[in-house]
Amino acid sequence: MADLVQLLCTECKRKNYQTTKNKRTHTAKLEFKKHCRFCGGHRVHREGK
Repeated sequence: MADLVQLLCTECKRKNYQTTKNKRTHTAKLEFKKHCRFCGGHRVHREGK
């Protein structure tokens, strides 16, 4: 039931991470503060398409 989702940096809009998400239990978009190698710092990453 878990689907793969891409995490995009909110600053540079690049795809950096991939994770799984159960869409039945978590209907909101995922949001994590992770390191972006393109921006060079810790940025908020949100679920993308």
